[in-house]
Amino acid sequence: MNRADFKAALLAKGKYYHIHHPFHQAMYSGDCSPEEIRGWVANRYYYQVNIPRKDAAIMANCPDASVRRLWLQRVLDHDGHDEDEGGIEAWLSLAESVGLSREEVVDQRHVLPGVRFAVDAYLNFARRATWQEAACSSLTELFAPEIHQSRLDSWPTHYPWIKTEGYSYFRKRLSEARRDVEHGLAITLDYFTTADQQERALEILQFKLDILWTILDALTMAYRHGTPPYHTVTDQPVWHRGV
Repeated sequence: MNRADFKAALLAKGKYYHIHHPFHQAMYSGDCSPEEIRGWVANRYYYQVNIPRKDAAIMANCPDASVRRLWLQRVLDHDGHDEDEGGIEAWLSLAESVGLSREEVVDQRHVLPGVRFAVDAYLNFARRATWQEAACSSLTELFAPEIHQSRLDSWPTHYPWIKTEGYSYFRKRLSEARRDVEHGLAITLDYFTTADQQERALEILQFKLDILWTILDALTMAYRHGTPPYHTVTDQPVWHRGV
């Protein structure tokens, strides 16, 4: 494919983005209970804290200093720097705004095995893949501004019990995601030029979409259907903190 057609093929993957998952659609329509919202926030935290680790892995495998200098901003965005407390801290503010304590989110007691497994698979991929392939996996950012805006548009109306200061993460990521995707997309379009390489890039992007979808599948079973892990043998959570 030429550059324009390859970009169009990447963008076409948006139909598999988790904005279309029934759990997300329920959130946007106001159909989620406070428990479901809190479950999503607590589990998504595990994804958030692993984003800078994923980005650090990409930099560790990249010999190009010019790429590392640009990619470093992603780590700073999440871990914080100078006067910016960063995205992870903003996510903890969201957690407190929906009624969770900082302690119960940070210690990951609510993280489901399926969520942990999916996020760990993504982190391990970033560590083991070439840096260009790992950068390509970040291209779900192509679709991220829409999902953040949809939360800002719908949540205040549907969930007035959520404190408004908790929305700072979504506002923050609107501009950051657009900036990040320009860099990641340029790397992908420049590197994946043959037919086999472009097919591989599309497979990698689908893998990342699978990760995000699988996270919501796990949440759906636990919070929407009331069938958390091991529910048939115990009514006590047994997955606290993993292994």
